Amino acid sequence: MARLLAGLPVEVLGRMRSDRVMRRPTPSLKEYALAYPQGGRPPKHDKEFRFAKPATWGEPDAATVQVTNRYGTAQALAGDRLHPRLTTRSAWIGHTGELPIIEGTLIRLQVDRLPGGGDPLPLGLWPSATGLTSENVDVRWQAFLRRFDIEHLFRTMKQTLGWTRPKLRTPGAGDRWTWIVIAAHTHLRLLRRATVGIRRPWEKPADVGRLTPARVRRGFRNLRPHLACPARAPKPSIPGPGRPPGSKNRRPATRYDVGKTVHRPESITERNRLGP
Repeated sequence: MARLLAGLPVEVLGRMRSDRVMRRPTPSLKEYALAYPQGGRPPKHDKEFRFAKPATWGEPDAATVQVTNRYGTAQALAGDRLHPRLTTRSAWIGHTGELPIIEGTLIRLQVDRLPGGGDPLPLGLWPSATGLTSENVDVRWQAFLRRFDIEHLFRTMKQTLGWTRPKLRTPGAGDRWTWIVIAAHTHLRLLRRATVGIRRPWEKPADVGRLTPARVRRGFRNLRPHLACPARAPKPSIPGPGRPPGSKNRRPATRYDVGKTVHRPESITERNRLGP
């Protein structure tokens, strides 16, 4: 993804596993000639950077220390121009020619404590940007921590407000329903001080001004009688007979492409068997 988005004002920021191995930037021809006067072919990848071996880290290119309310002291160490060594597997199995070198910045974040009381293990982040300053490093790891709030927002829209509940057939209907859900979420945020929070037995008490939209929705049945309703009362009606049993549907619904890609081979042997 970082290679496809190169040249655009978009940056990829992902979390790295604690056992990953990265490579340091390839030295220039002048640096290689000074380090190896006997000559030889310049390497494509430099020395390894192992997450589990601090002896391979070396001196960081940027280091910051921030004091936070939730995590205590947060220390970030950044290494510039680190890249993974790609192989002809997974997304690169159909790549022809020499594999590219995709450089980025490796950020190692260590905090004093976690809000839940767990063991604060170091966190490894890899943004697809190079030449970051200390201020840029702080912006990256702070933006990654904000993703938890975004994930809870999507979960509330899906499970509480029913964002993915209707079976919509057209993109226009999907856009309209999304804006309706956003408006409903905004109303719940604005009505926090007008209702009483109804919490589950395992939930902690919260102030009226800090109720979540899900708790406001639980108390909406007590708030609804006091709100004005611009719509009229529904008229009783009798449903139609519908299509006769056994007859075919002569007006099938329009089908839209969902954007799925073709099957990708899982191994080099399968790729060579399928051919170009």
